Amino acid sequence: MSITFTSRELVAALKAAAEPTRLRVLRLLADGELNVKDLTHILGQSQPRLSRHLKLLTETGLVERFREGSWVYFHVSDRSHGGRLARLVLEMLDDGDAVVLRDRDRSSVLKRQREAAALRYFEAHAADWDRIRALHVPEAAVEAAIGEMIGQGPFQLLVDLGTGTGRMLELLSDRYEQAIGLDMSHAMLNYARSKLDRAGLERAQVRHGDIYNIALPDSSADAVIMHQVLHFLSDPLPAIHEAARVLAPGGRLLIVDFAPHEIEGLRESHAHERLGFPAEQVGEWLAAAGLDARATRTLEAPGPRPAEALGVSLWLGVRPSETAARANRTRKLEEAR
Repeated sequence: MSITFTSRELVAALKAAAEPTRLRVLRLLADGELNVKDLTHILGQSQPRLSRHLKLLTETGLVERFREGSWVYFHVSDRSHGGRLARLVLEMLDDGDAVVLRDRDRSSVLKRQREAAALRYFEAHAADWDRIRALHVPEAAVEAAIGEMIGQGPFQLLVDLGTGTGRMLELLSDRYEQAIGLDMSHAMLNYARSKLDRAGLERAQVRHGDIYNIALPDSSADAVIMHQVLHFLSDPLPAIHEAARVLAPGGRLLIVDFAPHEIEGLRESHAHERLGFPAEQVGEWLAAAGLDARATRTLEAPGPRPAEALGVSLWLGVRPSETAARANRTRKLEEAR
């Protein structure tokens, strides 16, 4: 699909990009979603000044924004005309430039600090993690929906990313021949191992691993599950890409996480990075990772105080077969002509 702008729109977009700070912002947002507070830390500039830059970039379509509670995140989307123009401009930027490298280093440090905070939280709550998960929709209802959406299998290999206590390995134990649960927290892994041993699940293993860099070959898993993981991540899309990478053709990725909510206290009390996810946002992420979004379901919390109730959403993505993937590529080429 070609990129088309009116002359006025194109001039405005190029003018917006042609300023040193805004170019740096575009480079950072092309690598992942950030909010204004993040950008002030990385760039060392005031929040009002960066807000003005982001306003201009958003108005010209180079950057997209979305709100989560009181926070607003920004990113460069390659699904929009403006985002694709931004990426074309950034292709001409030298990635070895000293300023670009310094910004990326600061962004990486910020993300590592966030992940470390989440990891400390996991380790502090390893023993009662199942109880914390029960703050939302009744767990029995969530687990019933998981069983329905993941399918009966049988799966030769099932992978549980961010396995926590290993509950998903227990729940789906009748549907796989072999299973691996990955987690960064050694405390969580020790707890999960003890549970799996008590359950006699010798076909399931848990390992220390990074969901951004899964130590499994391409196309090796028939099913991958990410249960209540994404809201702890500063940048969910690369994790979804990595999950899609290890899926075999026809393999299924099931994401289970909170629906959008406004309980700000969860950021501090439970290390949540994101206040839930709109259905369309996760659908776009699945498509960007090359998966077909097959089903979405939301379970509403039954509590009497909606502001304090957490709904849970489930998204199912399927990796197309090689035949379907070739047909899809052919269709896209024909549409681009």
